[in-house]
Amino acid sequence: MSVGRIIRSDACVSEGAAWLAERDPRFAAALRETGPLPLRRKPDGFDALLNAIVSQQVSVASADAIWNRMREAGLTGADRIAASSDDDLRAVGLSRQKMRYSRALADVGIDFDMLRVTPTEQVIATLTEVPGIGVWTAEIYAMFSLGRADVFAPGDLALQEAARVLFDLPERPKERALRALAEDWSPWRSVAARLLWSYYRVTTTQRGISD
Repeated sequence: MSVGRIIRSDACVSEGAAWLAERDPRFAAALRETGPLPLRRKPDGFDALLNAIVSQQVSVASADAIWNRMREAGLTGADRIAASSDDDLRAVGLSRQKMRYSRALADVGIDFDMLRVTPTEQVIATLTEVPGIGVWTAEIYAMFSLGRADVFAPGDLALQEAARVLFDLPERPKERALRALAEDWSPWRSVAARLLWSYYRVTTTQRGISD
C-alpha cells in the first residue's frame, strides 16, 4: 500500500482545490469567498508531536510561551525529555499529565523517518498508541507534517461547523457522519479540510460583523 499523493507546494493545494471545485459547486462557491488556500506544511519528527502535546487544552499564547521555555532549556528532544526530572519539566510549565505524555512519547522510540513512507492508516495507528496522542492529533500530523493529501480530521469542531453551513445541513455533523461525507472528497481530503477551515474563518468573521 502506497502513501498516496504528498502535498509539497502551493501548486499541489491549488490542484486539489480545483478538483474539489469541479466535483462540487458548493466547494467552488466557498473558494470564491476564501481565495487561495494555505499550504500549511510543517516539519515532522519528535518535536512536532511534542509541541502538539504541549498545546493541548491551553491557549495559543500559553502554548507558545511554554514551548519557548522548553526550547531555551533544551527540552525539545527525546533524549533530553527522557533524562529530565519532574522539576525540570515543571519549571517550563508542563502539567503532571503532560510530563507523563511527553515521557511516553520519548520512551516509545517512534521511527519518524519510517513514518514518511508508511500508509496513513498505519501512521495514525502508530501515533495513537502513545498516551496523550489522539486520533485528531495523529490526523493533523499526517496532514501537515507528512503532507498527506488524502487525510481528514472529522472530529474537528470547526470542520464540522463549516460543513454544516456550506452543505446546509440541519445540524452539525458528528465525527462518523462527517468522515462518511468526506469519502466523496478523496483523493484530496486534506485540501477539503483546508478549504473548510478557511471557509469557517470567513463565515464566522461575516457573522461577527453582521451581529
